[in-house]
Amino acid sequence: MNLPKEVIEACRKKLIDTKEALLNQITEARNAFYMSDEKGGDEADQTLRILAESEFLNRTERIRLHLLEVESALARIEAGTFGICEETEEPIEKERLLAIPWTRLSIEGAEIRESMKKRFAR
Repeated sequence: MNLPKEVIEACRKKLIDTKEALLNQITEARNAFYMSDEKGGDEADQTLRILAESEFLNRTERIRLHLLEVESALARIEAGTFGICEETEEPIEKERLLAIPWTRLSIEGAEIRESMKKRFAR
């Protein structure tokens, strides 16, 4: 089953919009972090600065991982492999792609991965 061009284009647009929003989030987080980067202060100020830095790093890492997923989906569109489940190699549901265009798994594929994680987590 090939995806209709309208679905692929809708997903591409959503991916590009998401990529732009993620890049803006990184810029905003960086600006906010560096604006509050004051030197000196007592131990409490230094502790707060360390906590803010840790939160900044965690947030940018989450954004970076999401950005990688978006970039990967855009690459799959270009390669002609967009919409194919990595687990089952079957088409991913159109509704799922429209909701989460960076997804790599169909609902069935996600369930298989989840059951495998549970099985090997023990």
